[in-house]
Order: sequence, then C-alpha cells, then structure tokens
Amino acid sequence: MQATVGPCNVPKPRAWNPVEQSKWTSWHGLGSMPSAEAMRLFVKILEEEDPGWYSRVPEFNPEPVVDIQMHKPKDEPQSVPASTNGTSISEPKIISENGSSVETQDKDVILEGLSTVISHDEWTPLSVSGLRPKPRYEHGATVLQNKMYIFGGNHNGRYLSDLQALDLKSLIWSKVDTKFQAEPADSTITTQIAPCAGHSLISWGNKFLSIAGHTKDPSEGITVKEFDPHTCTWSIVKTYGKPPVSRGGQTVTLVGTTLVLFGGEDAKRCLLNDLHILDLETMTWDDVDAIGNPPSPRSDHAAACHADRYLLIFGGGSHATCFNDLHVLDLQTMEWSRPKQQGLTPSPRAGHAGATVGVSETLVLNMSTLTWSVVSTVEGRVPLASEGMTLVHSNYNGYDYLVSFGGYNGRYSNEVYTLKLSLKSDSQPIVEEETVSDTISRVREPETEISQDGRIREIAMDSADSDLNNRNDEASEQLVADLKAQKEELEATINREQLQTVQLKEDIAQAETRNAELTKELQAVRGQLASEQSRCFKLEVDVAELRQKLQSMDALEKEVELLRRQKAASEQAALDAKQRQGSGGMWGWLAGSPPPSQ
Repeated sequence: MQATVGPCNVPKPRAWNPVEQSKWTSWHGLGSMPSAEAMRLFVKILEEEDPGWYSRVPEFNPEPVVDIQMHKPKDEPQSVPASTNGTSISEPKIISENGSSVETQDKDVILEGLSTVISHDEWTPLSVSGLRPKPRYEHGATVLQNKMYIFGGNHNGRYLSDLQALDLKSLIWSKVDTKFQAEPADSTITTQIAPCAGHSLISWGNKFLSIAGHTKDPSEGITVKEFDPHTCTWSIVKTYGKPPVSRGGQTVTLVGTTLVLFGGEDAKRCLLNDLHILDLETMTWDDVDAIGNPPSPRSDHAAACHADRYLLIFGGGSHATCFNDLHVLDLQTMEWSRPKQQGLTPSPRAGHAGATVGVSETLVLNMSTLTWSVVSTVEGRVPLASEGMTLVHSNYNGYDYLVSFGGYNGRYSNEVYTLKLSLKSDSQPIVEEETVSDTISRVREPETEISQDGRIREIAMDSADSDLNNRNDEASEQLVADLKAQKEELEATINREQLQTVQLKEDIAQAETRNAELTKELQAVRGQLASEQSRCFKLEVDVAELRQKLQSMDALEKEVELLRRQKAASEQAALDAKQRQGSGGMWGWLAGSPPPSQ
C-alpha cells in the first residue's frame, strides 16, 4: 500500500518518540585548513588530467594508528582473546542490570566476525582474510544480509566496476561475479556494468540500488541500477518523471519509501544544490522546490534523516573551500533552516562519511539538541583520516557497529576499520581533543518539539551529569597507569630527540668548519683566477702589437718588391740600349763608315 505523502510525495512523519530518537555519527575525512583544501582540489584535478601520477610518486610509510585510551566501565572486560574466525573464551561475563553488576560464567562462547571486537568506542582495524579489494575512494558501500558490499570507486583516476563483499560473520572478502541484464528482461549478457565513482549505494528490501555517480560517458539524467544478490545480476531500473541531471558526490538518503537526493557535481564540474525525491514504490522522480535558504552548492557532503521528517546536511566542499555548516530540511513543510550548533563544532571538511544508528546513546551529533561531542580521535596519516571513504552501520549480536572502508589521504586505502558502540548505561568516555574526526559521546537526550517554522528547539534537558561524575576507582587507577606509561614514553622520546639534537649540532659544527675551509680555497682560486686574467690581458696586448708589426712588414715587402721590379726594368732597358749600339756599328763597318770612336 502506498504511503500517504506530503506536499512533495514525502511520507508523513511518525509520532514523535524521544526514546526512539536516532542519532547520526559522522566520521569525517579532510580537514578545512586552506592548504588541505588547495591540496584536495589539486589532487582531484591532477587525477583527472594525469591518472597515472600516483604510480610515479615514491612510496612512503604511513603513520600507525594511535589508539586513544578510553574510560572503560568497571564491569567491562579489558581484553579477551579473539581471532578472526572465532575463538572460545571462558572469561566471566559481567552484565549491568539497573545499576547493579551481576557476574556470570559463560564457557565455550564462540566469538566470530564483528564479535571479536572487544573494545567499545574505539576504532579497531579488522583482521580480514580473502583477496582484498583494490584500494579506492569515492566508492559505494551498503550492508545487506550481514554482508558489506563495496561497488565501484576511483583508483589512480580510473573508475572501477567491480563488486566486492565482506562477510561480517567470517570477515572474509570475496569478489562477486556479476551479470548485467539488459532489456528485455529475458536477455542476460555477461558484460560488466559501466565503471563509476561518487555514486550512492542504498539497501532496499533484499536488493540494493546504485544511484548516480561519475562515469566515463555520462548520460543526460541520473541512472538507477539494481543488484540482486541471489542471482548476482545488475539491471537498469526504469523510472518515470524527469530524472535529475547526472552527477556524482551527491547524498541519497532513505526516508520511508522514498529516496531524497541533494547536491553533487555534474559532468561539467558544476556544483549543485537542487533537491529531488524518488518514490521507490512507483519509481517516479519529483523535482522539489523547497522554501527558505538552501545550502550553497556543494558535493562530498554528508546527510542523514531524523524521525522520518528532518533531513540534515553537514559539510561538503566547493571548488575553493570546505564547509562545516549544518542545514535542516523539514520534509513535511519543505522548508530549509539553519539551526545553531552546540558543543564542539567540527572543522570544515569534505569527503567525510556518516551513518545513522538507532540506539539509546547520542552519537557525535545529537539530532534533538544539535550538540556535537567527541570521545575518540586518531592522529597521523591513517586510513581513517581519508577522503571519499564509506561508513556503514551493522547490528551484530545485539551490538551496533560502524564499519569503514577505503578512502584517499595521499594514497589509496583498502583497509577495514570498525567501531563497536557501547550499550552500557554506566560507561563514561574521556573526551579527547579533536584532530581529524568526531565520534561518540553519551548524553541523555532532552524532549523536543518542532516549532511552526520547522526549526528544532529544546524544551527540557534532563540532568545526566550525576551518572557521568561517578567514576570508579579501578578506572581511575587504570587511567593514572596509562598516563604514567604515556609520560615515560614521552620522556624516552624526549631523550632520543635530545641525543639527535646533539648529534645534529656536531654535524652542523663539522659542516661549518668544512664550509670555512672551502671558503678559503674559493678565495685562493679567485686570486689565481684574477692573476690569470691579468696575464691573459697582457698577452692580448702583445698579440695586438705583433699583428701591427706583421702588417708593417707586409707593406715593406710590397715596397721592396716594387723596387726590385723597377731595378729589373732599368737593367733591362740599359741592356737593350747597349745591344742596339752594338748592332749599329757592325752595319756601318760593312757600309764603309766605321763607328765613331768613343
């Protein structure tokens, strides 16, 4: 039966129940420093222009995860031996009932899957087996039938199309061999579905949907794909109405029997802040024109639904900056509002992930009071501080777990981390300073009501500080011991740093001495160079003088040659005259007239 819808085909909210209010935990990725924003944009553009750039970057060793010691309840076991595939334990089990502790003995209890995670409110890397998926970010993730499915994503600027599954019972990865069913329904081919990134994966019934995403050859409108785990078959869902323009980096939130889509970035890198709703029963798109001031155009933000009525939008980024603003959309009145946030507001960020968990404790953002709180942080360049990671919620053996996968923080990750949410009523975490991410804090929720303008306001706050101030002696002693251990470690680190400083000073002194010697050698070489330059100048002057002398000698040789020629001509003329005289006397003698005597 189709649900009754409001002005824009959105289901009407159910009755307000403070006890069953859901909470929203958001594991955030990149921070908001200008350098981080610039680097995020630079890397994004670089991957689009040069997909193989990362393979040319030298490898680096990422910093290890720093586990923050949390305040554990007295009745919680500190450590229990466990293994990936299940471990038998015989430790006492302590259960809190109405403020009293009852100790029981459970023997031969087999822990498997997520149950191997003992620590509460701490991010723990899962020891998984099987062939791990390729590292990636901007992928889609969802939980269906105790399996976390990972689809698509971005690796080195290339879009992926593989489907991977992590069994949350055995913690074994497996690749799902899929088929693609084209129209008509009876024709099935084995061609893989088109690779994509920046899409949204939503579980619906015994199947899940893939909505939107960036592809190599984007279509004009958003495509909705459906996967059936029983047949391992992908198919294109036929929708009606006008579909939104194709995009990636949007948020898709399940509200009753509808999907609410907001924002993203289209194929032309244009940021969007439009709002669309897909009715899953009729598969009809509806373009929504909400009133009020909507969030500015953005992508890579986080969204969640509270009480089946309020859509919360947090963070995200544009081409130049990141945001940490919180916007609320009343799905009944279709009005945007921007309520004031309380507590320690997270820094601006984009590419973070969020999940809604329905438990009796407040997670990161109390949706009723809009108060942020922190109980755990991570330090260093670890996979948890990544952009484009996914965060899913799973309920296993009565406990709620958050499971993260993948992301990008300078390198691509395929690590799996989990956060076991504490269900103890007397657990009080120690709030640490926020660095990269925000997690969980336990505070009793106030009763709230919704004003006519659709904004959330507080009515009353129960006093929860009484339980929070009751710290037991054992936890205090453990905390002191931990602090002493940290102090000793810091002192050892300081001593090592001092030794390194002394060594560096000696190296600097040696370098300065060597520098002075090289300076003297340089000055001597400069003096020699000056002398050689002066000598070369003198040689150039001598060469010029010799050239002038050579030119004078050439002129003298020419004069001498001319004189020689003149002399030779004179001698030749005299000889000719003498010959003529001798010739005339002989003929005169013959003629009887002797030549005159000289």
